[in-house]
Amino acid sequence: MSLPLRGLWTEWTLAVAFLREGRAQSLMIAVGVAVGVAVIVFIAALIQGLQANIIERTLGTQAHIRLLSPDEVNRVLPPPAGTLQLVQEDRRAQRLRSINNWQQVSATLDRLPDLEAVSPVVSGPAFARRGEAVVSVALTGIDPARYRRIIPLEQYLVSGRLRVGADDAMIGKRLADDLGVRVGMKLRLETGQQHSRVVNVAGIFELGVRELDSRYVYLDLKQAQSLLALPGGVTVIDLTVADIFAAERIAERVGRLTSLKAESWIETNAQLMNALTAQSLSTNMIIVFVAISVAFGIASVLSVSVVQRTREIGILRATGATRRQILRVFLLQGALFGLLGSVLGSAVSYLLVWVFNTFGPGLFYIPVPPVLVVAALLLATLTGLLAAAVPARRAARLDPVVAIRYV
Repeated sequence: MSLPLRGLWTEWTLAVAFLREGRAQSLMIAVGVAVGVAVIVFIAALIQGLQANIIERTLGTQAHIRLLSPDEVNRVLPPPAGTLQLVQEDRRAQRLRSINNWQQVSATLDRLPDLEAVSPVVSGPAFARRGEAVVSVALTGIDPARYRRIIPLEQYLVSGRLRVGADDAMIGKRLADDLGVRVGMKLRLETGQQHSRVVNVAGIFELGVRELDSRYVYLDLKQAQSLLALPGGVTVIDLTVADIFAAERIAERVGRLTSLKAESWIETNAQLMNALTAQSLSTNMIIVFVAISVAFGIASVLSVSVVQRTREIGILRATGATRRQILRVFLLQGALFGLLGSVLGSAVSYLLVWVFNTFGPGLFYIPVPPVLVVAALLLATLTGLLAAAVPARRAARLDPVVAIRYV
């Protein structure tokens, strides 16, 4: 039966037969594709795991969005008509002050679907004293039930209990080391408003950030409000969002809604975002260049295959095979190269990730999302298909008479 009558099944059979005849070439290009896919999957998974770890460490100790009172500015009266007024103005010093109507603002924010947690906080500078040792600290008054949804303090507790209020406080590990304090000991807190209070160290935490672990002191809202002379007030409202990369957009909307100064983690960590963007760009460049090298490898092997099988192609054309069928035979070969190589490469990438996670430095864990493997399979198969286009067109254009005479 002639080729046109048997259709795609014969084209598939011929493509597989050609691959089997040139086993050495097929194996070499399949291994080349596998190496390329393994590099793509491993590097992409590595960068994704690294970025996720960096973001988790960064956002594990801070809110996604912070709302503060707008900056106070100097008001200059306009000059009389026809008068030129020259003004040299210094930026006004910002005093510690509460957010107006923060209870109503918090209630409004609680109803916004984009926000996952809302936590009013009062914070300000103070001194921690134990004996002759005096250290500058940052007082942070919190509502534990709300604040734990922003920062899970229980995960960072190294000793004692998570308890604030009733003269209990929590301090950072470096601060405890500097003052020689352990759980159960007393500590005096003093502020510039001539307020002081002796607190019991109920817990010691370690957030993993030197500045925070050496300065933060957690109290409940009432304790901090009393020490900072802000009765019933809060200085910051911390927010978390479901989509962390939408924090900038949500911060702008919340700022307009509340007329408060909104700072997102993206704004306050601009250098980190630049680094993440550079990492993503470098990963994409690696993927593109690996795909190009794989494409050239497949194209070169299929070009040689066309030359080697010129006579067979001529015989197929003479027995009734159409140009489109010959074209599809070589396109199928390219797709098979990409598919087989990508399957092998995906298995190798899983092995590399397992080795890294098991025997690596243990700095972070690399997950391999299934969507990444599927994307690599599709990319390699499509690359093989496109790489086969030129050799396939060359094979389809061969004149059967000339091809049969080819030696």
